[in-house]
Amino acid sequence: MCDDKPLNNTRVKLWDDDSGPDPDEELASTRTDAQGRFELQGSTKEISNIDIRFKIYHDCDDILLCQRRVKFAIPSKYINNEEKVSKWFDAGILNMALEYKGEERDCSLDSLDD
Repeated sequence: MCDDKPLNNTRVKLWDDDSGPDPDEELASTRTDAQGRFELQGSTKEISNIDIRFKIYHDCDDILLCQRRVKFAIPSKYINNEEKVSKWFDAGILNMALEYKGEERDCSLDSLDD
């Protein structure tokens, strides 16, 4: 949501945030639908634990250059060793008009792609 409106056509990406020498890895990407909903699933092969997050790139209530980027952790109970989802994580209703802890700006062209 952006205030009281659906945050439609907004980029959402699924990432494995790694620490150490292993680079972060984008697992999936999509755009929100007309109601602001999205669904993502991805897989990766890692020898260490994976730290999965989804990131929302948006311009809600924003006039500055680049996009606001907010990331949210996915609890480990929703992460499995299979390539198919066994239990979906429901992020609920998020209002992107709010400022979230750790929010950043993203000026990469990839975040602006259609």
